Amino acid sequence: MDDVVTGSEQTGRGVDRPESRTEGPGADKIRPRLVTELIDRAVANHGDRTAIDFLGRHWTYAQIGDLVDRAAKGLQAAGVGPDTRFGLCLPNTPYFVILYFAALKCGATIVNFNPLYVEHELRHQIRDSGTTFMAVPDLKMIEDKVRAVAAESGLKTIIVCPMADILPLAQSIGFRLFKRSETAHWVDGDGLHLNFRALVDNDGAFTPATRSPDDVAVLQYTGGTTGVPKGAMLTHANLTANSAQMILHVGGKPGQQDRIMGVLPMFHVFALTTVLNFSIDTAAEMILLPRFELKQFLKTAKRTKPTKLLAVPTMLTAINKAAAEHPIHFDGLEFTVSGGAPLPFDVRNQFEALTGCRVVEGYGLSEASPIITCNPCYGEARDNSAGPAFPGTVIEIRDLEDPTKIVPLGERGEVCARGPQVMKGYWNRPEDTAKVMVDGALRTGDVGYLDDEGYLFLVDRIKDVIICGGYNVYPRVIEEALYDHPAVAEAVVIGVPDEYRGQAPKAFVTIRVDHQATIEELADYLKSRVSKIELPREIEIRDSLPKTMIGKLSKKELVEEEARKSAQKSA
Repeated sequence: MDDVVTGSEQTGRGVDRPESRTEGPGADKIRPRLVTELIDRAVANHGDRTAIDFLGRHWTYAQIGDLVDRAAKGLQAAGVGPDTRFGLCLPNTPYFVILYFAALKCGATIVNFNPLYVEHELRHQIRDSGTTFMAVPDLKMIEDKVRAVAAESGLKTIIVCPMADILPLAQSIGFRLFKRSETAHWVDGDGLHLNFRALVDNDGAFTPATRSPDDVAVLQYTGGTTGVPKGAMLTHANLTANSAQMILHVGGKPGQQDRIMGVLPMFHVFALTTVLNFSIDTAAEMILLPRFELKQFLKTAKRTKPTKLLAVPTMLTAINKAAAEHPIHFDGLEFTVSGGAPLPFDVRNQFEALTGCRVVEGYGLSEASPIITCNPCYGEARDNSAGPAFPGTVIEIRDLEDPTKIVPLGERGEVCARGPQVMKGYWNRPEDTAKVMVDGALRTGDVGYLDDEGYLFLVDRIKDVIICGGYNVYPRVIEEALYDHPAVAEAVVIGVPDEYRGQAPKAFVTIRVDHQATIEELADYLKSRVSKIELPREIEIRDSLPKTMIGKLSKKELVEEEARKSAQKSA
């Protein structure tokens, strides 16, 4: 193709072989913007459109815009400004949308938190990011954890968002009557908590902060190659670029409002871009669900008739199982984009055959806001490919031994990316930032190759990370939790194939001499120390674990052993 250029002098591998480098079109159509421009433009041009459908209750863009401005004024009065890191520890709700844009209008930096985090995970990320304000729902299971770590982590204010206030009337009454045991108990005005109702009780006349598209808008935490969570600094320009790239890639129909199914959590960067930013950028209707529960999802899809679905492979697997039992049709759904984890070929084929809806696979990472490649939504989607470069994105395949060299076309190497969506760097980690960049390109840590038409194929993963249902699970986090148990002498965690989640963690341990522990005891011990998604599917106690010649625990033999087991089961 025209944008694959020759590089024989650089690679030294032959005069006639082109370089593994490809660029997506449309770079000239992507301009630096503030994230808050998205909501301001949608409100100004489409104020009467429905912005959010949350469990059947609706808000227009004008209503959301008013709440954003009032929340911004309330946040400024509480002390939120350009030096503030503002945490969102919320499921998909209107609160997430409102406070995301309100904090950004104050000049703050958003820090996304998974509500399923356990206390030590919350504590680390709050401290590392310097988060001083945190928004949570008034659910005991979330607010209690955040309050427990507030004082020791430096958190100054917890903004409590009442769930009953955003539900449809009948559900709101039911929540107040029957969910009291699940509601957090806190005291308004205690110096730590601030009720969302009080926050927005004003006229909305806030003072806009002076900001630049190059300012950091979001700290998106990722584990990288070491498993130690690091904050990827995503600027306003990075995030709005990826939204603009998605618009160029997806296309659109003038005058028609999209309905975007928002069931993927927006604290995850894939949904942050494809559900939140993209929807607001195009003045689409967001159909928000707080979590993926199959029966509720199918009922909501039937009621709302979404035009686009953003999914992870585990969602598609669950839908496939349901569709095999009774017909499922997504009336009006133009296509589904799958991301977050590799999409198995058979899962894609089954979904398309059972539902009649096209599925295209994309690929990206937190450090790139996140999308860098995606199969065409209306053109050829190649089997087992992550697609060509996203608009305005350059994909390079670099030598695994010498990353300064780009390998010839068709050869395997490390996938690297350039583009306006690539992060500014890691928060307070200049050495890690330097390691992940080469000649100005972002190193993904994944191994792949480009075909002669610029389609990317991923074949391996350099990073020691388990992709579990679209979430990054870092073995080191689980290993450290196991080492805290007094009976555990050694611990190794690897990823093993999982029919539903793609991969799942499995732990191998040895027990100290003169100590005892059962598998059940270890599993129960982990429940309070790692999140549900991180809990090992299986724990195996062994007399010894494989080691390298210098005595370092080795995972290679365990990975090969589990691969053989998996192959034997499928044979």
